[in-house]
Amino acid sequence: MRSKAGAPLALLLASVLLVATSAAGLGVAAQQGQARGVLHVHVTLTAPGAAPMPVPRHALLISQNPTSAVPTRVLTGPDGTAEVRLRPGNYTIESDEPVLFEGKAYHWMRIVDITASGDLRLEMNIGNAEVEAASAAASSSNSTITDAKTDPTLLVSKWRDSVVSVWTATAHASGFLVDQSGLVVTQQRTIRDATAVEVQLTPSLKVAGRVLASDAQHDVAVIGIDPSATASIAAVPSGCAAEAGPPFSERQTLTTISSSMLGPKEIADGEVTRVDPRATLADFRLVPGDEGGPVFATDGHLAGLSSMVDGADPGRWRDVRVVPLADVCAVLNSAATSGPRAAAGTLPVEPPQLFSPITESDAATRGRASSISAFQISTADFEIAFLTPPFIQARRQMNGATQGREASRGVDPTDFGAWSDYFRSNPAVLVVRVTPKMAESFWTTLARGAAYTQGVALPAFKHFKPGFARMQLFCGDTELVPIHPFVLEQPISESEAVHEGLYVFAPDAIRPVCGPVRISVYSEKDPAREDRRQVDPALVERVWQDFATWRAAAGSSAR
Repeated sequence: MRSKAGAPLALLLASVLLVATSAAGLGVAAQQGQARGVLHVHVTLTAPGAAPMPVPRHALLISQNPTSAVPTRVLTGPDGTAEVRLRPGNYTIESDEPVLFEGKAYHWMRIVDITASGDLRLEMNIGNAEVEAASAAASSSNSTITDAKTDPTLLVSKWRDSVVSVWTATAHASGFLVDQSGLVVTQQRTIRDATAVEVQLTPSLKVAGRVLASDAQHDVAVIGIDPSATASIAAVPSGCAAEAGPPFSERQTLTTISSSMLGPKEIADGEVTRVDPRATLADFRLVPGDEGGPVFATDGHLAGLSSMVDGADPGRWRDVRVVPLADVCAVLNSAATSGPRAAAGTLPVEPPQLFSPITESDAATRGRASSISAFQISTADFEIAFLTPPFIQARRQMNGATQGREASRGVDPTDFGAWSDYFRSNPAVLVVRVTPKMAESFWTTLARGAAYTQGVALPAFKHFKPGFARMQLFCGDTELVPIHPFVLEQPISESEAVHEGLYVFAPDAIRPVCGPVRISVYSEKDPAREDRRQVDPALVERVWQDFATWRAAAGSSAR
C-alpha cells in the first residue's frame, strides 16, 4: 500500500511532471501504433447476508515492473469499475488508500501480466483483500485516516436495490422499500390525491401499489405492494423504533439514492444548506421528478427522504428539501395496519432495447412528420394522435430547423410537457395522445351573431371541450394494458388546466393481425359515456411499419 499524503511539495511537483512525461510518452507510443491491452478492474465488498456492493471512487495505483516512473492513479466509477489501456508488460495494481467498512480496513495488491491487444479482468473483493483493523491501518500509515468511519457512499450503496420508481398518471418520483411486507415510502407531493400508483422495482418488474397513507403536512406517503415482489430485495431499516437522532446542522454531509424515469439509480452526496423550522435544504441537485428517495447520514443510517421545495421551478436545478426521519416515522406508523396491499401480478414495462435515432437523411420519415394528419383520427370531442419513435424524432428535428404548419400555430404534438424527460432517451413505445377539441359555446355564438347585426365583427371565443378522463385501446376484442396511463396537465390560466391523455403502449400493441382496432375515450364531464372510434387499417399498418427497424434489431418479426 502506498500513500502520498504528507509528501514534500517538491516531490509532488516532480511526481506531476513525471506523470505528464509518462502520459506524453504513452501518447507517442499510441500514435506509432503500438498495441495495448485493456485492464478491467471491479472492486466490491460484501456485508454479511447481503449482495456484493460496488466500491466507488476507490483509488488504485498502477506501476509497471520494474518500477521506473511514478505510478498511474485511477479511480473506480459509481459501479466500482475502472478501465485502463496499458502497454504489454508486468504490472502491480494496488490500493492507494484502504477502504474502511464496518470497522475494518480493506486494501488490495495484485501483480498481473498485460498482453498486446488482450483484455484482462481483475476482481478485487472481500475474498482476496488484505484486511486489518481500521485503527491499526490509521496508526501504521501516513494517510489521512483518523477514525473507522466508512465512506457514506459505500455504506448506502447496499440499499440501491431498495430504491424504486413510483409512477402516477401525472408525475414520477423515487421511493424506497422500508419493510419486507411491501411498504414503500415516497414524497406526498407526487402522490397528491391518488389512491393507486405503479411501483417499478427493476427495469423488468413493475407492480401495482395501493396508497395506505398520504400526509401533505409531513410530505410523506406510504404505499403497499404485493410482498411476493420484494422477496429478493432488502428493505432499508427505518430506525423508527430507535431514539431520534440529532437534528440536521448546516454543512452536514448527507447521501441520497434516486431512481430516474428510465436511467440507472444514482447515489449523490450533498451538504445541508439551510436549517429552519420550515424546511431543511440540501444541495443534492437531483433531476426534477426524482425526489422521494432515502436520505442517509454519514454513518449509513436513514435520516429522512428527499422532497421538492415548495414553489420551485420544476424545470430547473435547485436544492432539495429533506423530510426528517421523525416525520417519515409518524406517517409510517399510521399506515402499518391500514389494510391489505395491492393485488398480486406484474404490469407491462418498456422493452429493454431503445429505439435507434433516425438520421438527418431519412427523408421519408421527415416527410411524413411534416403533417400530423397521417397519424391522427377524431372522435366527437377529441383529437387522437398515434405517435411512434421515428415520428417523434423527425418532428423534433423538423421543429428545430423549419417550423411546420402545426408548430407555427403553437400546436406541437411532440411537446410532452412534464413527461418530456421520459421520451428523451427514445424508448421503443407507441404513444396515444388524446387532446380535447376546441369549441365555441352556444351563448358566445349567439353574442357574436348579435354583435354582427350591429356591424361589429367579433372573433370566435373558443374554449376546450370537456377534458380527458381515461381511454381504452382494443386489438380485436382484447383490451390492451398500457405501460403508462399518463395524463398531461396543460395550464390555460392561473387556476385552470385542461387534461390530455398520453398513454404509452408496447411497440407491438396494435398490428395488422389484430383485425379491427378501436379506441374508446371518456371525458371528465361524462366519465360513463363512451366516445368510440375504429382506427383506419392504413394507420395501423403505418404504425406497424414505423417499428420495423426496431423489430429487426430486437429480433422480433411477429405481425
